[in-house]
Amino acid sequence: MASSRDRQRKLARAKLDRQLARRAARARRRRQVQAGVGVAVVLALIVAGSAWALGAFDRDPVEDTAAEEICFWTPEDATANTNLTDVGTPATTGLPTEGVRTMTVVTNQGAPVTAELDTAATPCAVASISHLAANSFYDNTKCHEITAEGAVRCGDPSGTGLGGPAYSFYDENVPTPAEASASPAPDQPATYPKGTVAMVGDRPGANGSQFLIFFKDFTTADPAYTVVGRVTGGLDTVEKIGSLPTVENAGGAKVKPKDDDVVIQSLTVTEPATTPTATTSATPAVDPSAG
Repeated sequence: MASSRDRQRKLARAKLDRQLARRAARARRRRQVQAGVGVAVVLALIVAGSAWALGAFDRDPVEDTAAEEICFWTPEDATANTNLTDVGTPATTGLPTEGVRTMTVVTNQGAPVTAELDTAATPCAVASISHLAANSFYDNTKCHEITAEGAVRCGDPSGTGLGGPAYSFYDENVPTPAEASASPAPDQPATYPKGTVAMVGDRPGANGSQFLIFFKDFTTADPAYTVVGRVTGGLDTVEKIGSLPTVENAGGAKVKPKDDDVVIQSLTVTEPATTPTATTSATPAVDPSAG
C-alpha cells in the first residue's frame, strides 16, 4: 500500500500538471487573439486603401444648412432718447449681398433724386434703408441740415440730428483716408465726390436712418462716413438744396435751410438688381452733369 507521502507527491504533481496545462491554454488563446487582431488590422488597411483609391474620401463635407447672419442690429433705448422711432429691425439672414438697389427720393425742391445703392459693399446699410423705406419711415420728413462739408443731411424725423430707428449698425465701406496736406494735389480724388450717398449717425460708428448726399466734392484725412451709393439722377435738385440760404442751429456749429423747409415727400427702394449697372466704391465716380 502506498504511503501517505507518495499520495501527497502524486497530488502535488497532478496539481502542477493542471497549472501547467492552464498556463499553456492561456498562452495559446493569447497568441490566437494577437493573430486575429493582426489580421483585422491588415484587412482594415486593405479596405481603407481600396476605398481611398476608389475616391470614397473625396466627398464634400456635410454642408451647414444654418442661415448665416449677415448683419447685426444693436438695440437703442427709445425711452432714453425720445427722438427714436421703433419700427422693428431688418432681418439678419437671407439679405442680398450683391447687385444694386435703386433709391428714389421725392422732395418739394424739384425733380426726384435717384441713387444706386451698392448692396455688395454695404449690405447692412442697404438692408436698413430698404426696411425703413418699406415702413414709410422717411415719408414727410425734413432734410434738416446743409453741412459745412457740402452735403444735404436727411433721414431724421425729429429734425434734431439725434433721431432715427431704435437700432444702430456698424460702419461699412468707409473710404481710405486721404493724404493729409494743406494743399492737396489737384488730381487727388475726393474722399467723398459730388453725388456720393453716405450714412451718418448721431455718434461715430453708430448708423441708423440718417444719410448725406454730397452736392460738392469733399476731401478729408479722417473719413467717417459709410459710402452706400451714388446719385444717378436729380443731382441738380441736390445742388439747388445745397445753395439755399442757411441759418445756424443752436450752438452755431450746424446750419439748416433758412426759409424753405426741405421735405422728403416719399423715399422708396427697389428690389435688388440681378446685374449691377455700375460699381460703387468708397470713392465713386459721379457725373456732375447728371440731372
